[in-house]
Amino acid sequence: MAAFVFSVFGAQPLCILGVTGPITILNTTIFNIIERQPNPPNYLEFIGWVYLWGAILHWITAALNWCNFLRYVTLFFCDTFGFFTSWVYLQYGVQVITTQFRTASDTEAFVGIILALIMLVTCYLFRIASHSTLFHRHVRRFLADYGIPICLVACSAVAYWGRFNAANPATLPIAKAFEPAGGREWLVKFWRLEAKWVGIAFPFGIALWVLFFFDHNVSFTQPNQSLMAQGSQFPLRKPPGFHHDFFLLGITTLIAGLLGIPAPNGLLPQAPIHTYSLLVMGAPQKKDIESSIEGRPSKESEGEKKTPLAPVRSRLSGVHMPQFQHEPEPDPHFAQDTEGLTVAHEVPVAVVEQRVSNLAQGALCLVLLTGPFLHILNLIPRGVLAGLFWYMGADTMQDNRITHRILYLLKDKNLTPVDEPLRKVRKSRLLLFLTLQLAGAGTAVGITDTVGK
Repeated sequence: MAAFVFSVFGAQPLCILGVTGPITILNTTIFNIIERQPNPPNYLEFIGWVYLWGAILHWITAALNWCNFLRYVTLFFCDTFGFFTSWVYLQYGVQVITTQFRTASDTEAFVGIILALIMLVTCYLFRIASHSTLFHRHVRRFLADYGIPICLVACSAVAYWGRFNAANPATLPIAKAFEPAGGREWLVKFWRLEAKWVGIAFPFGIALWVLFFFDHNVSFTQPNQSLMAQGSQFPLRKPPGFHHDFFLLGITTLIAGLLGIPAPNGLLPQAPIHTYSLLVMGAPQKKDIESSIEGRPSKESEGEKKTPLAPVRSRLSGVHMPQFQHEPEPDPHFAQDTEGLTVAHEVPVAVVEQRVSNLAQGALCLVLLTGPFLHILNLIPRGVLAGLFWYMGADTMQDNRITHRILYLLKDKNLTPVDEPLRKVRKSRLLLFLTLQLAGAGTAVGITDTVGK
């Protein structure tokens, strides 16, 4: 549903939508709160009103151009929220494993741990191979685009090999094709809810609106973020329509409330992975390399002429070549041209901006709800899913600026490149900034994991 709405009507159809960890936590928290009340309401009817209030706030935001306030949101919050999201994925993987110890035998649970570790290691091997100098560049690109699906299929097949199959590891649960869970009706009649609960649902609707305002917009719009689908590292030509897409997000939120399903929004890291898979790589223009090395902008970057390479040039501007006492070993990813300039083999020069791939992945999700494919999903071990969560969490955390700052503080200063931007910041200020970010991320994790929620 979300893929159809955003791929057909969205201003920027490259964003992949789905159910994220934060909205799952919000739904679970709402359920736990209302179930502790005397005479609790029907959960689906209550959440339907929460989603309706949230949808109305989405439409008001779009009509009043409130998405423009994103210009005041700094990377402090983006990095902190991305770090928190990474921990949510890692936590989900641990929950999948620990749940097996309560519902299955110890042998099945331990086999699930082994499968999770195999999935994690295999995904990283594919990632390393895709970023190495091995194989042809088309093969490396294939590994980068389809490494995770290959790992999922291969690791699931391992569960049915030899003694792994004898252990009978737990697999994903499934339901009947195209039928709501629990035998309920498709349409949630939330208008039957008592008036007092309608009012109580409004604060939760505000919480949903705040979550989606930040999660959907900030995660995909702030420049220089490695966790988004519309960042400056992607040379997009089509400008994003924040207010239009946020209006559409209100529509999908309302539909989700009517159907009694979790509300979708922008996915991390699926959305940036989708954009990355659509990159067109090529050699940078020689004059752009010269101007970036000399520290001066080219004529095109000054506004005389704009090309798809403008975002790439903006990232290269101001780069200073590191100085070493001894000549370093040549980097295999770089080569010397005829005049001695060090140039990268390939850089992003364009993105295949279209609406087909988003619609196609949504159609494939619909196909997976049919009977034969549901049976295939039932064959996937839960341990493999846990390993996938671990990889997604570790991969996004590895690219986070908080992780980069932590590693910088732990590195030997004598072996740190002289062009490292963090060298310009006093260590005490860097520690204070990093402490505040970790405190923010830790608070978010604590709220979602303790009785404080």
